[in-house]
Amino acid sequence: MSALAEAAAPARVRAPRPTFRLLRHLLPHWRRLLPAALAAAGSELAAAALMATAAWLITRAAEQPPLASVSLAIVAVRALALGRGALRYADRLLGHDGVLRAVAGFRTRVYEALVPLAPAGTPAYRSGDLLTRLVDDVDAAQDLLLRVLIPVAAAAAVALAATATATVLLPSAGVLLGLLLAMAGLLVPALVLVLSRRAGRAEKAARAELAALAVDVTRGAADLAAYGARGRAHERVRDASARIAALERHKALTVSLASGVVLLLQGGASVGVTWVALGAHAAGTLPAVQLTVVAVLALVSFEALTPLPAAARRLAGVRSSARRLADLFDTPPPVAEPPSAVPIPVGKPLGVDITGLRVRHRPEGPPALDGVNLRLEPGRRTVLLGASGSGKSTLIAALMRFVPYEAGSIRVGGRELRDCAGHDVRRAITGMTQDAHVFHTTIRANLLLARPGATDAELREAARRARLLDWIESLPSHWDTPVGGDGSTLSGGQRQRLLLARALLADPPVLVLDEPTEGLDPDTSAAVLADILDATRGRTTLMVTHEQAGLAAADRIVILDS
Repeated sequence: MSALAEAAAPARVRAPRPTFRLLRHLLPHWRRLLPAALAAAGSELAAAALMATAAWLITRAAEQPPLASVSLAIVAVRALALGRGALRYADRLLGHDGVLRAVAGFRTRVYEALVPLAPAGTPAYRSGDLLTRLVDDVDAAQDLLLRVLIPVAAAAAVALAATATATVLLPSAGVLLGLLLAMAGLLVPALVLVLSRRAGRAEKAARAELAALAVDVTRGAADLAAYGARGRAHERVRDASARIAALERHKALTVSLASGVVLLLQGGASVGVTWVALGAHAAGTLPAVQLTVVAVLALVSFEALTPLPAAARRLAGVRSSARRLADLFDTPPPVAEPPSAVPIPVGKPLGVDITGLRVRHRPEGPPALDGVNLRLEPGRRTVLLGASGSGKSTLIAALMRFVPYEAGSIRVGGRELRDCAGHDVRRAITGMTQDAHVFHTTIRANLLLARPGATDAELREAARRARLLDWIESLPSHWDTPVGGDGSTLSGGQRQRLLLARALLADPPVLVLDEPTEGLDPDTSAAVLADILDATRGRTTLMVTHEQAGLAAADRIVILDS
């Protein structure tokens, strides 16, 4: 179980807020993020101090004092001007470095939380929606740090420093400035957050819907064209895009109005504080140089607060993303991991004993498999025949711990499958599943997915055994030839042989091949089956198919029926 899944387990009793859960998983990177926050606060403080010091220097210089009395201020202005730029650079450099590292680690954890759910635990999520959660919703963690927490920390530092300075110089001006800064820094962002909350949830849902529609339209383009449904599909995409655009306009209007309110408060603070300071100066209690400093502070202290309405709007989106991720983390895996896993023997080949197996896809539904008994002899090739819907793929899913079995036993190398960790099972029992994917990359990269450290000789051997080597070497780019999305540039036979070569390269103790000739014409299907049986000689192999021709070379043929 991943660290996120473990953290989510107790949340079912008393779940913390999703945003705090998200923040908790980013806190391990605080050593990189704290310097960025300090640099951001330092940059804003330097900007405000620069303006206040410059105002003091100009006013004091008008009194024509000795040069020695203003030399420190001259040095301070130069230092603050240089320091502001250096701190801003450090803020950007440290902030993006720390945030990108934190988000990269968090994305890995989200992927690890998805692994136990696939494929049986993800039917409730459309593929585009899952992609949105893995990409856009995880990127919300970046916004939480860079666009929310760091600007809020910088604004708070400037507001407190400006209020304290003004209070020391003129208490009444400090109280007025502090009140208006609190309104601009707390009340206005809170109002934006409330107004953006519902829009943020609606926007995330609309973006997930658009992503799912985009995937459906892309993958089903040929079918949509064949049935004349392309126009209706495109209309749904346009409607989803229009909803997102309307929500974006609503958010932009909210932030624009809030920014206008902050500007009004800034103007009111400048006028009000200056009026109070002029009264104190006229009464002889506030020198002219301090009057200038107080007036300038009232103006420049609001500059650090201007990003806060946008930060509040982003926080609304972050909360929606955090809630969607929390839903994903709280989804229980279809197969629970054992409290203490038993290792699977590493010796090859392994045998598999299935006894009285019963599997249901739904607790209240009928059994998909009931009373299945099967033995896979070590080093022998077993072909499992059966019509569509007879439970062949369910048997494969149970073997690979993708679905639980409620009765019976599966023993691999003498170990009960329930007592073994899922990743150990899938290292021992793996191969070519029915929905195996060819990635939009080169032939070499597709094969190396099975064994990243494979040598060129091992790649060639796997391709040779899958009867693919001669074709690869005839290509202009050889192993570096791109194969297109899901193998779109390959013929059906070439695609299946590429998947077979990848399964052979993985070299598991138990090789599973689920419908390896699905979608092929009879001649190509017979050729691929013959190549598979030849390539798997001497391996513990379970090949599931509904084809009955070309299986004479199999060591054993079993029929699954009723």
